[in-house]
Amino acid sequence: MEETFRWFGPADAVRLHEIRQAGARGIVTALHDIPYGEVWRVEAIMERKRLIEADASLGLRWSVVESLPVHENIKLGEGDLRPLFDNYRTSLRNLAACGIFTVCYNFMPLLDWMRTDLAYPQPGGALALRFDAHLHAAFDCFMLERPGAVAEFPPEVLTRAKEWFDASTEADRQRLLDTIMAGLPGAYTRYDVPGLKAVLARYDGFSAADLRANLKRFLEEVVPTAEEVGVRLCMHPDDPPRPLFGLPRIVSNAEDLAFIVESVPSPANGITLCTGSLGAGAGNDLPAITRRFAPHIHFAHLRNVKRDPDGSFMESEHLDGDVDMVAVIAALHAEEQRRLREGRADWQIPIRPDHGQVLLDDGNRKAHPGYPLVGRLRGLAELRGVMKAVAALA
Repeated sequence: MEETFRWFGPADAVRLHEIRQAGARGIVTALHDIPYGEVWRVEAIMERKRLIEADASLGLRWSVVESLPVHENIKLGEGDLRPLFDNYRTSLRNLAACGIFTVCYNFMPLLDWMRTDLAYPQPGGALALRFDAHLHAAFDCFMLERPGAVAEFPPEVLTRAKEWFDASTEADRQRLLDTIMAGLPGAYTRYDVPGLKAVLARYDGFSAADLRANLKRFLEEVVPTAEEVGVRLCMHPDDPPRPLFGLPRIVSNAEDLAFIVESVPSPANGITLCTGSLGAGAGNDLPAITRRFAPHIHFAHLRNVKRDPDGSFMESEHLDGDVDMVAVIAALHAEEQRRLREGRADWQIPIRPDHGQVLLDDGNRKAHPGYPLVGRLRGLAELRGVMKAVAALA
């Protein structure tokens, strides 16, 4: 497997030479300053690529784009989408012309990944990302006051949500809003409660079937171009894998993944295996999913979670959680060996350690939530050990 590390560009608190010290050679990045729906021009792509490769002694390369965002109008199916599809296809052609062929993206409406705590204390002082079901319910039912939300949560979760809300201060509520809005850097809008209510109204009456139909149209529009230029598109799962604030989620389980790869069968139409996103769903068997969809996996995010019975989860250490990481890596290794036997030049699957905990002096840096240096360095070291052992025993 190709060891990669996510890097958010020149403003990232983590530097390229530090990524090399962590042992990774592949860089996972994107042009976060370009608004969604606009073309990634060759000049901008090459500028970022030259920056990554500037110090030849590091031996770094831009391995994966994460992400080439899908405009919200495409997800909603609103308006004249032809210019947006044209722009996406042009960006794919430009990336291929610059020698970048793996493109991760997602189809999560409005919000990207969401947590309710970005600094959940661990033994020894480490900090983890966490999603609490009752805080999700408190925000949805009592801060957003979304019609019908109360009926969507179990009584015990609602009870805890109301207790938290009644005891919370204005600062507590603002902190929860800021955490939910943390998202990812770049052309991503943060909302206050009235603003979020207003934008959620665009999705009134919008169903999972509607979103799925719009995804199929998107794939039909862009996959042929990706195949033509040799790009491997890889859809990222929903994070968390459940509806949020009335927004449908359609990339949450094995059935959803099957819909994606079967809608437009092509080597260019694949998935990003995110063991944390899928692992947060109690019904998802990650080793089985990995084995089933192995031929379609073009990229992998390896992280672990510990689930609670109410649907809450915490992002745990990479080898200590409810996901059998050893079995997942063994399945990825088996797929790589199959590709090697076929004589494929692109047999390696890029993997990256995802969402490390804040460890040691990570707290002194202003890294993006989930992307501290030391926490991910530890995760990559642990994953590397498993990969070496799996390869030796295969």
